[in-house]
Amino acid sequence: MSVPVGIVGFRGYSGAELVRILSRHPGIEPVLLEHRESEDRPRPLGGNGLRRIAYSIENASAAGLAAVLLATPPEASMDLALGLLEAGIKVIDLSGAFRLGTVENYKRWYKEEHTQPELLAEAVYGLPEFCRSRIPSARLISNPGCYPTAANLAIKPLIEAGAIARSCGIVCDAKSGVSGAGRKASLKTSFCEVADNFSAYSILDHRHVPEVLRTSGLDEAEFCFTAQLIPIPRGILETIYFRSSESISSADDLLKIYEKRYSEEPFVRLYSPGQIPDVAAVSYQNFCDLGIKFDPRTRRAVVVSVIDNLVKGAAGQAVQNLNLALGISETTGLL
Repeated sequence: MSVPVGIVGFRGYSGAELVRILSRHPGIEPVLLEHRESEDRPRPLGGNGLRRIAYSIENASAAGLAAVLLATPPEASMDLALGLLEAGIKVIDLSGAFRLGTVENYKRWYKEEHTQPELLAEAVYGLPEFCRSRIPSARLISNPGCYPTAANLAIKPLIEAGAIARSCGIVCDAKSGVSGAGRKASLKTSFCEVADNFSAYSILDHRHVPEVLRTSGLDEAEFCFTAQLIPIPRGILETIYFRSSESISSADDLLKIYEKRYSEEPFVRLYSPGQIPDVAAVSYQNFCDLGIKFDPRTRRAVVVSVIDNLVKGAAGQAVQNLNLALGISETTGLL
């Protein structure tokens, strides 16, 4: 029998992607939870024929939901999570509400007060490649941001192996498709602003930076991140620049570090040295692809990390976490 799992925010891009993935999941019945949705909104992106109920704790409990996926803004996630958890329903949140660990961190980077500090302290960060052991027993799982997913999968193994000369700093030049900004209408993401254009934003204060620091172990002064908007619907490509430590003499040395760390990981794919992935390679898939270029004379290194921001950067990774939380094989519905 399929396990019923609720989706709040199924009309947004990440929520619609959850519907797309879970509609073909052999072990999950996606249940669409209507929450503060007005009648004059456009029709939902997908979800026709699925069970749909008005959101309330009573209805969620009566439907036997094992978990609820929140594809909602941070303030809504804070409001919804507590009641669901008190009802014994696991929560996987796709917003930034529970990613940063402390109220001080949240206030600095999100410029808002956190209304659920105890849940913030409890939440388990859901980057399975590095946090897998904690996910099955967690009540509240905080799905990582798209940019930090691509960055940490590229950077953390090299930090752990001492392969980066950290005193030289790391530069992460990150480019995202427009769906990363969400479905809500805004001037910045309107067609006339985005088409035939290319822009940087949130320079030196992007709210995803602390996620990279928290997971990788880098200090803020060691990491420079710039997000840029490119006129494609979906996808992230991050070009990560650093100087290697003296222990690294070739691209193969870097590749061996990745091979050792990711040999058992189904959703990280490695390219031969000099071969570089692109966004099309991961579109609509839950993979992170990594490519390496290295200059032994100067020890300059470049790693290119690509993901689909709506899949490995959001809904696909949430389904990885959901599978782990419910005791289902992690790759189910994703390969």
